[in-house]
Amino acid sequence: MRLLAFQHRSHPSQASHAAGNHTCIGVRHDDHIIDLTALADPQIPRDIPAILAGGSALRELIEKSIAKAPASAVVNPDAIIHQLPIPRPDKNIGLGKNYLNHVKEMGAELPTFPGMFFRIPESMVAHNQPIWRPKLSDTLDYEGELMVIIGKQGKDIPRERALDYVGGYTCHNDGSIREYNRIPSALSSGKNFPHTGSMGPEIVTADELPRGCKGLQLQTHVNGELRQNANISDMHWGVADLISLMSGLFTLYPGDILSTGTPGGVAAGFKPPKWLVPGDEVTVTIDEIGTLRNSIEDAPASDSQV
Repeated sequence: MRLLAFQHRSHPSQASHAAGNHTCIGVRHDDHIIDLTALADPQIPRDIPAILAGGSALRELIEKSIAKAPASAVVNPDAIIHQLPIPRPDKNIGLGKNYLNHVKEMGAELPTFPGMFFRIPESMVAHNQPIWRPKLSDTLDYEGELMVIIGKQGKDIPRERALDYVGGYTCHNDGSIREYNRIPSALSSGKNFPHTGSMGPEIVTADELPRGCKGLQLQTHVNGELRQNANISDMHWGVADLISLMSGLFTLYPGDILSTGTPGGVAAGFKPPKWLVPGDEVTVTIDEIGTLRNSIEDAPASDSQV
């Protein structure tokens, strides 16, 4: 199942991303979307984490409702504005230094525990929404990644059962302000400027993909130029490892997000660096999941437009 959050382009608040706008939850089927919020079925939750938590039984119920969906619930994908599928997760955990070629290009050593940080909600945007280059630095970088969305609550999860806790997967651009990443003991500062990271376009439930997304290819393009090209199997810590490690620290809840690190080929790895500039377009593509697309713009003049 392919789940997404969106606004209808005809909605009067389409130009604003402020809280209170009407966001719909949908399921994409080939060339159309079924608006689940338009179905008169009280058993279908109105948020994606709850749908993931419902497991296969709820997915079956949704599929039955979709089969009887009225024409008014069918939406053209060209008539929507994508929204963050999980706008305010309990935890958005960034995990890094997970591809050896990226560790090497950054001049680092492989740690015994993944590089770890958190992202705040304000730092993230949806598919087809602009990523902002902040005014404080021109060192905006891209990081194409696989993002894991937890589907059920767990703590101290053993590695052999960890993949059973995955609700779904999506594409992620873990946009970074490298100048601030390099401040000693302040990695998170470069990960949390407003509108510098992205996720989407859809969350694909785990049952539709290889376990742990093993064997899927990840590619990042900037203005059509291939910059990153790696297989998910190249990760030093696989999805099961990361879930088990994080569940030893925290209770994981449905809708929690784990990003899984980026392969080599980031802007900072080039000499000279190929920093992102306004007008650039970045795409992150993962086999069987989709393509996340974002343009680059300068951040607006004041925070009143956030």
